[in-house]
Amino acid sequence: MAPSKDDRDGTWNIQAQDAKRALAEDKFEDCLSCRVTGSAAFIGLGVYSYYTGMRNLRAQEKTIMQSATKYKMGSRQLGIATISATLVGMGIWRAFN
Repeated sequence: MAPSKDDRDGTWNIQAQDAKRALAEDKFEDCLSCRVTGSAAFIGLGVYSYYTGMRNLRAQEKTIMQSATKYKMGSRQLGIATISATLVGMGIWRAFN
């Protein structure tokens, strides 16, 4: 079978209805176990990063306070809390969307 004119010049013949149908079909392909696993992974990673990050900061507090850097304990704790909260938020979003 010879390629059509559209195939030869590299363009695709996609209609708006095709795109809407593909998006509607894709929306319902997410199974419950995938959603639970994904949200648990993000939430678990957020909790783990908060716990280990704060533990490591407490262990290194003396060294951090003696260092010449302008980033002391407060900014480091804020960074760890922000990353952890973002990961937990992604897990919650994954569970409901």
